[in-house]
Amino acid sequence: MRPIALALAIATGLNNPAAVLAEASGAQAPATEAQPQPSDLREPPAQQANLQFDAYILGPGDGLELKLFDVPDLSGPLDVLNDGTVSLPLVGSARVVGLTLSQAHQWLLTLYRAQLQRPELQLQVVRPRPLRIAVVGEVERPGVYTLTTNETSQTEGAPAAISGLPTVVDAIQKAGGITLHADLRQVALQRRLPGETPSFKRASLNLMDLVMAGDLLQNPLLFDGDTIRVPKAQEPVPESIELAATNLSPQQINVNVIGEVKSPGRIPLPANTPLVQAVLAAGGLETWRGKKSDIQLVRLNRNGTATRERFNLDLSQGASNPKNPPLRDNDTVIVSRSSLAVLSDSIGAVSTPLSGLVNVWSLFRLISDTNN
Repeated sequence: MRPIALALAIATGLNNPAAVLAEASGAQAPATEAQPQPSDLREPPAQQANLQFDAYILGPGDGLELKLFDVPDLSGPLDVLNDGTVSLPLVGSARVVGLTLSQAHQWLLTLYRAQLQRPELQLQVVRPRPLRIAVVGEVERPGVYTLTTNETSQTEGAPAAISGLPTVVDAIQKAGGITLHADLRQVALQRRLPGETPSFKRASLNLMDLVMAGDLLQNPLLFDGDTIRVPKAQEPVPESIELAATNLSPQQINVNVIGEVKSPGRIPLPANTPLVQAVLAAGGLETWRGKKSDIQLVRLNRNGTATRERFNLDLSQGASNPKNPPLRDNDTVIVSRSSLAVLSDSIGAVSTPLSGLVNVWSLFRLISDTNN
């Protein structure tokens, strides 16, 4: 493309860097290995599960620094605006949203070639934007979160400061930690690929290997727009007691234990506490009033429904199994009355009014005897 035609194309296409670079590719000087080819802007990289070599994608809120070595007066800071553009000296507004830093460098170089004879420039990110991450599935507070380099963990243990670039674990901690139904072996991470047309790749992470074996490759750094999905386990997680002690679980849960226990009421317990331990935390069953074969667990589900299950109190049962399930925040445990307690309460309900009548008759007799 001739220089005049290139200038006209750039003047009319500053908001479409992919098209202009594709059209101008025949007139450009050969790109070095560090510079992307124009085809990099036309076709996104292949969708693969490798998250270790992803490039930072520019977006609104990023603070950039532009250095033009031949024309230092044109150098200075650049802010990516909400519409995805930057204001370039001598060139005007140019769109950079959705490009990697290398692609944006190549795009700005193409723009300045229409104005300068042999431009040499450097582009770098000096103020990254905060990351907006979606965390969904089996976490305590699903939703969209903004992560910075300084966060506070609200999971197991005392609140702790989290510094540095956010990771998958940081995002889960920000969402309050995992629920007792979380399947950490199949956590999914979805990430956007470069380009203005939305396209994504997905990777599967095994966070159980992270917390049990220290495999840090399962805890990659997060990029803006990532989505973390924690699936629901089909069966009770055998390692739930061990997970309760990790920093992926909430600090504590509150469980209502009512009925025939020695200290009924709302009791704070460690996360994933099993049913038997909750009854013991309430002082255990009343000596002869509590019915060991009728321990009820009432649970409010996220969809608004409630479930009621009955269990047999067996101290020999291990934790995290169908007979001694781990508890969730706001669960209610009801210890029913034994047959002897029901009989005793029935006799008391009948005899108490009769005792009152006898006492009234005795008082009447005493008053009569005094008057005589």
